[in-house]
Amino acid sequence: MIKAIVKENAYNDSVTLMLISREVQKLDGVENVLVGMGTELNLDLVKTMDMFVPELEAVTPNDLFIAARYDESKVTMDDLVAAFNEEMNKKKESGSGDYQPPTLDSALKHLQGANMLVISIPGEYAAAEADKALREDLNVMMFSDNVKIEDELRLKKMAVEKGLLMMGPDCGTAIINGVPLCFANVVRRGKIGLVGASGTGTQEITVIAHQLGEGFSQVIGTGGRDLSETIGGLMMIQGIEALMADPETEVIVLVSKPPAASVEKKIYELVKKTDKPVVIDFIGGDAESIKEAGAYPCLSLEDAARKAVALVRGEEPVSFDAFDADEAEINQIVEQAVGKLKSEQKYLRGLYTGGTLTDEAIKYLGENHAIYSNIPLTADRNIKLLENKQGHICLDLGEDQFTRGRPHPMIDPQTRTDFFESHIDETTAIILVDVVLGYGSYVDPAGAVAESLAKARARVGDRDFVVVASVTGTDQDPQDLNKSIETLENAGAIVMPSNAQAVRLVDRIMKAAAL
Repeated sequence: MIKAIVKENAYNDSVTLMLISREVQKLDGVENVLVGMGTELNLDLVKTMDMFVPELEAVTPNDLFIAARYDESKVTMDDLVAAFNEEMNKKKESGSGDYQPPTLDSALKHLQGANMLVISIPGEYAAAEADKALREDLNVMMFSDNVKIEDELRLKKMAVEKGLLMMGPDCGTAIINGVPLCFANVVRRGKIGLVGASGTGTQEITVIAHQLGEGFSQVIGTGGRDLSETIGGLMMIQGIEALMADPETEVIVLVSKPPAASVEKKIYELVKKTDKPVVIDFIGGDAESIKEAGAYPCLSLEDAARKAVALVRGEEPVSFDAFDADEAEINQIVEQAVGKLKSEQKYLRGLYTGGTLTDEAIKYLGENHAIYSNIPLTADRNIKLLENKQGHICLDLGEDQFTRGRPHPMIDPQTRTDFFESHIDETTAIILVDVVLGYGSYVDPAGAVAESLAKARARVGDRDFVVVASVTGTDQDPQDLNKSIETLENAGAIVMPSNAQAVRLVDRIMKAAAL
């Protein structure tokens, strides 16, 4: 049976609805279900799932729908609606103590003096709300994506003219005046200022600096398109200028994928004007150009954090491309890892939730191994070209092709859980994963990985695999760094202090095992 119902003018947050879809899916007899707003994207998804029925013909983006395929001998649409209502009531009860203003105007009246707006609504509406906010002299952090690039350019130009922040679209991480926004970790206040076009890259730098004993004055996000030719680095430049003028900031860190050439030039010219030391990790970018600008280039996200910490302490920064453990211990880990593999175990499976962490892994491993990915270094290493999964794979599971119609895997681990089931088999030698803690992330990402590992081991029998993980988080995060590490280690994972060290260890094991 395939059926759908429509609730007119019943807007709800898309992430909430995707999470509710997952809960309704658990009902016995439900084969597939999608709860969503009547956007073009969601309707296309329903058609792809072969659940489009006449009731959805007239649905609008303001209407909520439930579409399902189910066994009517076990469950009814009334049961699905009841389950939906139950989950919605849980959400309402959990936020019952919070006032939720229906409009920006009512929010400003309720919280007078507010100077920052976080926008997380469908992209087609986000630009209009950002425009209103900027005209009200509010700084903006736009988590929403699918915003037209011409709207982004217009909004950022307005922000620059007004001396405001316009972080985003698709800005996932910021820490403003010590307050973590969206996907961010709990780190101490300090003298390092950071501007990042990378969400998990920013998180990795902030948590490592925190673990080393230092903190941050401000962490400013830009959104992934900011350093493109079209946008011109408007918010990166705005952020750098703000940190240059900030008396609490002594060291500046910049993190991004390599900018467009014209944008890179603007940034380097600005960097030359400050007497504050600047650390730059344009991942895979040209180190010599960074040095010529008077800044410090980096080998990894961890290296960026370590150099920033050294500079704050008045020390000479030294490049770090090693391990916290001594060589004897690393050699022992490698030897034990290789010793457990059987001849038919040949392949790496990197299953990442963080895009920048994936990128860092592929760039490092790609120097010595053929790594296939959905974000490949070169076109000939596109995952689509890999036949029957016979090769090394490193995937960014947060990319659009994997999150269409479902939450980001940092919010809900189900996407990675599914890939554990579909990509881990008797030929798997090494599993490489990230675990990202902090606000916005799943309540227990380490526990979800541990559960997936247990099920995978049950499937492969006597062919155990090597698991290498890193945890991006702090002891003050809601999920707790130490608890997460313990959970992973109890599940048989080798937990390294950073993504860079995890990747470095995997490289050693692959070379030693001749994979």
